[in-house]
Amino acid sequence: MADRKPCKVCSFTRQKSYGLVVPSLEELKVKGSEFLGFTPHDPVTVVLEDDGTIVEDEAYFWCLPLNTKFMLLHDKETWSPLRRVDGGTAWMARDSMILESDVLDTARVAAPWWGLALQLKQDLASVILMSEEDLQSLVDVPCPELASALGFQEKKTENLQETLQRVLDRREEERQSKELLQLFLKAVEKEDGQPQQETRRPSEGGLDAPDGMEVDQASGFISRTLMVLKGKTSPETRLSTEDLQMVVAKGLEAMQQVLRWDKVRTSTLLQDCESELKRRLQQVQAAQSMRGNAPQGDSSQPPNEKNSEESEGTPPQRGN
Repeated sequence: MADRKPCKVCSFTRQKSYGLVVPSLEELKVKGSEFLGFTPHDPVTVVLEDDGTIVEDEAYFWCLPLNTKFMLLHDKETWSPLRRVDGGTAWMARDSMILESDVLDTARVAAPWWGLALQLKQDLASVILMSEEDLQSLVDVPCPELASALGFQEKKTENLQETLQRVLDRREEERQSKELLQLFLKAVEKEDGQPQQETRRPSEGGLDAPDGMEVDQASGFISRTLMVLKGKTSPETRLSTEDLQMVVAKGLEAMQQVLRWDKVRTSTLLQDCESELKRRLQQVQAAQSMRGNAPQGDSSQPPNEKNSEESEGTPPQRGN
C-alpha cells in the first residue's frame, strides 16, 4: 500500500462523496470521474474540498494526509465554501444529520419541561417553588433527555427524579391528611347537628379547589387529576377522595375512553383506586368510632373523686 494513497472525492455540489485508493494524481482524476458520473475523458480540475486549493503537482498530492477529500470540477464549475454552494442548498444533503440534530434540539427547547430543567440547573433549591404539575412533568421526562438538559450523568438524574417523586408524594400525603380531617369534622358536624366554623372555612376556601386548573369537558376531571392518573407510580395514592370516588363511579369503559388505555391496564387502576378509597373510608370510620367511645357526661369525672363522695355518704362503722 506504500505506492497507493487512500483519499475521497466529491463533486462541487458535495451531495455524494466516494473513497478511493489510487497510485497517482492522474488516476484520481480518472477513477473519481468514473465514480461521480462524469463524461469520460472530460478535463477536470482537482481542488481541496475544504479550501479550494488547486492540486496539480504530483509531489504535493503525495504530501497531503491520508483520506484527504478532493473536489473534481469541470471547466465551468468553481469551488465555493460549504454553505454557499449552489445558492446555499447543496449542503443540505450532506449536513442532514446536523440539521436533524438541530431540529431535535429546537423541539426540546420548545418542550414545557425544558425551562424547568434549566431552572433546576441554575438552582436545585427552586424545586420547593415548583407546582405539582411542574414536578410531574420533570418526573415524566425520559432520564437521558433530562440528563442532557441538566448536564448531569444519568445516574444522578435518576436520583433527582426519584427525589422529585418523593416531594410529590409528601405533598399528596399532606393534602390527604387535611382531607381526612375535613371529612371527620363534617361527620362531627352532621352527628352533633351544630355548624362549626372550622368546617365552614375550608369549604368556603375550597380545600379541594383546582387552583385555577381547567376542567376537561369530556371527562369531567381537572387537568391535575388526569395528569396524576397517567403518572408512573401509584397514582391512586395521590388523588383526593372525591377524585377516587369519581373514578370508581365512572367505571371501566368510561375510564378507558378518558385515559385511552387498554382494558387490563385500566382495570388494574380501578382496582387500586377502589382499594385506596376503601382504606380511607375505614380511617374515617375508625376516627368516628373512637369519638363515639369517648366517656360522656359525669362519666368523665375522675374515679377518685367519685369514691370520695360515696365515702362521705357512708356512715362510720365505729363510734367515737
